[in-house]
Amino acid sequence: MTNQQALIPPVIWAQRNTVVFVTICVEDCKTPNIKIEPEQIVFHGVAGLQQKVYELTIPLYAAVEPENSKTSIGGRYIEIVLQKPPSDTKYWPYLTKEKKKYHWLKVDFKKWKDEDDSEDESAAAGSVLGGDGNIDDMLSLMEGGGGGSTGSKIPNFGRDYNVPSDEDSDDEEMPDLDDIESDTAVND
Repeated sequence: MTNQQALIPPVIWAQRNTVVFVTICVEDCKTPNIKIEPEQIVFHGVAGLQQKVYELTIPLYAAVEPENSKTSIGGRYIEIVLQKPPSDTKYWPYLTKEKKKYHWLKVDFKKWKDEDDSEDESAAAGSVLGGDGNIDDMLSLMEGGGGGSTGSKIPNFGRDYNVPSDEDSDDEEMPDLDDIESDTAVND
């Protein structure tokens, strides 16, 4: 490894009443060093084919519970689910302490729920997840995508378009190419 300057990885975030989702977007980071502290997240890792060095310290808007927070390492990203203290479930206006716009930080609109929606979600989470909607269930849904596979806790409300169906709208057999050529020769 050379003495190259560390880069800042792209980060996206979202939140709910009880948790904050932070996704660090680095590809192929084999052994990341992630330290979740009550007031900050510290990340260091070497990633990609070029073995680029990434470092980042995020001073959090409010305190979290590191012992109840979870980390999941994927091929293209590292997902962190920060558990808010039970006494502090208000929404954060920013991920960081400073009211500053960072070029590397964006909102994850796929996971974002407004404060009003989270009340409905917490009631629905218990029924959909088959439990109390705890952080381990949320993390397992993020890893597996929650797409209605055999072991999934979320029912498959839609159809899985990757699995062939018995009911096909094109049930007629296609004519052979020889038949088509002979028909066009007769019509000419």
